[in-house]
Amino acid sequence: MKIAIFQHIACEPAGLFETVFREQGMPCEYIRLYETGEVPPTNATHFLFMGGPMSVNDEQDLPYLKEEKALIRDSVRQGRPVLGICLGAQLIASAFGARVYPFIQETGWRELTREPAAGGIFSAFPVKFPVFQLHGETFDLPAGAHLLCTGDTVKNQAFCYRTALGLQFHLELTDAMIREWTRDMDAATRDMILQETPLYSADSNRLCRIVAEAFITKK
Repeated sequence: MKIAIFQHIACEPAGLFETVFREQGMPCEYIRLYETGEVPPTNATHFLFMGGPMSVNDEQDLPYLKEEKALIRDSVRQGRPVLGICLGAQLIASAFGARVYPFIQETGWRELTREPAAGGIFSAFPVKFPVFQLHGETFDLPAGAHLLCTGDTVKNQAFCYRTALGLQFHLELTDAMIREWTRDMDAATRDMILQETPLYSADSNRLCRIVAEAFITKK
């Protein structure tokens, strides 16, 4: 068993996900698309697609996006676990024919609501929970997908499609990542995020561990 982590920009690594994987003795390999621009062959059994500032619709400028979507489709067809974070969730949606499009910019901590019918690992989530957001696009659900949680401003926040799980939000953030991500934000936004992070990070970290541990136990 091995996890392939698809990283689209240097400042968006797997963060706490990687910490949990290594604690559990799960081998990981990074595929740094911002360096190579291509999806190489891999013998990974689990696939994690991280965030990034690009759009999943930028296939002409970034051909590796099309390769990622093909890999997602193939992996799901083969019953392999796929996890997508932010851009990664949008890649999953797009891979299975759903529309991804510009929408409301969400930046900072937001409260989400677990759908009443959400089961599996989401049964361990509170009905309401805080997450960190940093995105300006959203997605429709692929046909046959199940919506797991929603937001007041941006509805579709988490979904599952067969063996794939897409999360529009970030659970993986470490303190160092928060500092780096907020460094170039306007002072008011940065200060608010840095004030709120100690209030919400422990809950977010706990949920990240739930998702990470469930992901690596899938075979």
